[in-house]
Amino acid sequence: MKEVICSRVAQLRGWLQEHHLQAYIIGSSDPHGSEYTPDYWQCRQWISGFDGSAGTAVVVAGQTEAAALWTDSRYFLAATEALDGTPFVLMKECVEGTPTIAEWLASQLSCGDRVGIDGKVCAASEAQELARDLNKYGIELETRFSAPDDLWKDRPSLPLDPIKIQPLEWAGEDARSKIARVMDAVEREGCTQMLVSQLDEIAWLLNLRGNDVHCNPVFVSYCLVGRERTTLFCDVRKVGADVVTYLNENGVTIEDYAKVEESLRNSREVIMLSPQTNAAIAAICTNPDRGGSVIQSSPISTMKSQKNASEVLGMKQAMRQDGVALVKWLRWLETAVPKGGETELSIDAKLTELRSQNSDFEGLSFDTIAAYKEHGAIVHYEATPDSDIPLKSEGLLLVDTGAQYICGTTDITRTLLLGSEATAEERRVYTLVLKGHIALSRLKFPRGASGTQLDLAARAAMWREGYNYGHGTGHGVGSHLCVHEGPHQIRMNYVAAPISEGMTVTDEPGIYLAGRFGVRIENVLLCVPYKETEFGTFVGFEPLTLCPIDLRPVEWTMMTAEEIAWLNDYHAMVAAELLPLLDDEADRAWLLQATKKLIDK
Repeated sequence: MKEVICSRVAQLRGWLQEHHLQAYIIGSSDPHGSEYTPDYWQCRQWISGFDGSAGTAVVVAGQTEAAALWTDSRYFLAATEALDGTPFVLMKECVEGTPTIAEWLASQLSCGDRVGIDGKVCAASEAQELARDLNKYGIELETRFSAPDDLWKDRPSLPLDPIKIQPLEWAGEDARSKIARVMDAVEREGCTQMLVSQLDEIAWLLNLRGNDVHCNPVFVSYCLVGRERTTLFCDVRKVGADVVTYLNENGVTIEDYAKVEESLRNSREVIMLSPQTNAAIAAICTNPDRGGSVIQSSPISTMKSQKNASEVLGMKQAMRQDGVALVKWLRWLETAVPKGGETELSIDAKLTELRSQNSDFEGLSFDTIAAYKEHGAIVHYEATPDSDIPLKSEGLLLVDTGAQYICGTTDITRTLLLGSEATAEERRVYTLVLKGHIALSRLKFPRGASGTQLDLAARAAMWREGYNYGHGTGHGVGSHLCVHEGPHQIRMNYVAAPISEGMTVTDEPGIYLAGRFGVRIENVLLCVPYKETEFGTFVGFEPLTLCPIDLRPVEWTMMTAEEIAWLNDYHAMVAAELLPLLDDEADRAWLLQATKKLIDK
């Protein structure tokens, strides 16, 4: 594979000379600003071999013939391994001393040089910022050319899986009502239409789901929303008669995906665009010969993040279904590992098998991370046939996993002790992570606080001991949609989006010791009302995830009475919800033991 990557980079350098460009940038996105993309648009993986969800590859032609790849701390270890033997050097984002892409290109190029990027897959806001940064060094950004379109000869095709209707029972609001709410927000900004380009927003708006992106129930499309007429641009071969009828009933017409640019060129409406709209589409809409456009944060993002009553009920049902599978799997794991023959991949397959026994199961919400011992220190490790290792009755196993059910989406991490005894270091680290998890789950705060203001709760205990982690503490979770959902997040770097009632967010602090082990504990939380006072409205969190937390690695001398009480309350809730759903007495007995009440200190 390394030789293949070297050959592709050489071809790209030849292509650069033909197009009079001195460098080319290949990011991780598609035309819709997606975090996870169809195989057709996984161009950065194609050029570099690195398959993480985030990263940007840059290749320089000419005398220096340099190449570099930027990614975040989740992927430092994985990227180092993937890039070994290729022309790419790793650039660690947000690490002191790491240059930005523009700074690095300035060190490799000369004033007057030109850098290419595909405007069809680069967000307009990103392209504008990059162009400004490069212009400081006299370097021009060119967005008209797509190197992968010309060079990727065996490129995968786009999927043709049918688009499906999300039942109103779980959507809670029909598409016509959602469109009206969106147009109220659009018209307040002086616009008469909105082009929706993000796939999860389109799926939510129209109460449709698809299968175009691995683990994400979305479909490739654009949606031009208007008060009188809304048009869905998609591959019409994927739209059955039932969906056509359904859309017509909600005032939505269907056009072929390729016609969106022509439709926008011919429109004289004032169109709202989100900053994530790709540069090529934005250029059409901002053309002065058209009616006009306004770039504004999408109102759909916040609407989608605030779950209605039906969506909350659906999420809770999904958590119960997932909890049943997890209990069966955990009990199986305790007997299977000592027998021998189980590996990271085999236990992943067993969990998927147990989940699939539920008729509402639609697939995984992301590829399971089953990371044993030192693999647990790789934040987004995914076992492969080459890396897969057998499990033994010793050490820590980190499992981060989630599923899509027609009623909701799940995301959970548990770190499990395999064997009877943890080391002193394992116990200390595990307990610090658990303390952070509990602190965030118990937090009460004013409605509208940002996730950055809440992040300290999860880190305070470990900071006192000199530990930290590089990833975010929490992200929103969709309702039978993408497992990563904004706009709110809980993380150290500033994210202004407020958190309020109805929002889901994960609680997933961790500590990772390279070459030894990693610990992460994660639940999905629902933001709920707490109390009204003279100082305003206060909110808190309700755990949605239903699965026991492994208490065997806990160092109890580090735990407070309040933390033990939280564990008792959480485990009592897990038992109350799941016991009626378990029909195997052995599963019930295991759950009762795993959730038995702790005696306060």
